[in-house]
Amino acid sequence: MRVLVWHVHGSWMTSFVQGPDDYVMPVDAARSPDGLGRARTWDWPASAREVPLERLRDEPVDVVVLQRPRDLELVERWTGRRPGVDLPAVYVEHNTPAGPAAATPHLLADRSDIVVAHVSDFNALMWDSGRAPTAVIDHGIPDPGYRYTGERARVAAVVNEPVRRWRVAGTDLLLDVASRVPVEVYGMGVAGLAEHASDLAPFLHDDVPQHRLHDDLSAARAYLHPFRWTSLGLSLIEAMTLGMPVLAVASTAAPEAVPPEAGVVSARPDRLVDAARRWLHEPEDARAHGRAAREHALRAFGLDRFLSDWQSLLKEVTR
Repeated sequence: MRVLVWHVHGSWMTSFVQGPDDYVMPVDAARSPDGLGRARTWDWPASAREVPLERLRDEPVDVVVLQRPRDLELVERWTGRRPGVDLPAVYVEHNTPAGPAAATPHLLADRSDIVVAHVSDFNALMWDSGRAPTAVIDHGIPDPGYRYTGERARVAAVVNEPVRRWRVAGTDLLLDVASRVPVEVYGMGVAGLAEHASDLAPFLHDDVPQHRLHDDLSAARAYLHPFRWTSLGLSLIEAMTLGMPVLAVASTAAPEAVPPEAGVVSARPDRLVDAARRWLHEPEDARAHGRAAREHALRAFGLDRFLSDWQSLLKEVTR
């Protein structure tokens, strides 16, 4: 199939383009958010090919995978075809509702011609999808390999834009944990945390390239997932696959994603701190939980299952 898809979420797209299809990726001269083209920092196959926006109207495509509300208008403007009407379409819902939890109608709730593919059962539960047909395709990632050493007696977290996304990202919880156990933080915009916790400044790693991030994370003793409100962070799945034991706030999809043998999931920060302290003093216990985390992640979030689920859905909507 020829799949029209915008480069929106790099980590998710890295998995998606590993499939057997031809991926048409819009690009413009500025590499703007609406014409970002191929990733520059991930290794994508040649089947993910860039097509200039102005040439999309002449590009034969079989299905479009939408990811943002404005993608509906972009498709019609640049191809002359209406998603769900003239062109089969799937809308990937990466996010939890931004409005009231459990009471926010989805953008496509009044339409029955576009499938909404949620990235977790939690997402599907919280959105009011109305008449829209829905599917759940859990995340899947390429296996980065077992890399865990746990040589640094610190707890690592990955949070993008932690200051702007304060309570949503659980930044207040992250700083609470960091006040009691050694923490290091990776992600875009993490340098701003130094204004709120100056002692953390030497341990804030802003926008580390993907190829370095996995090795850097794996040397920390454990992984902390502080998010209050998200579908399910890919960084959590990556940490588990690397072989890291996990500490996670018991909201979103984390309670199902992290079994007891893989780590500690709790709505009480004190319990996360207690587990972190135990692992800092008992590295073999941390290692055992990390091995279990990896085994679970490979079963639940493997790339082959993810790609198979997507092939089934795309064939269904284009039939």
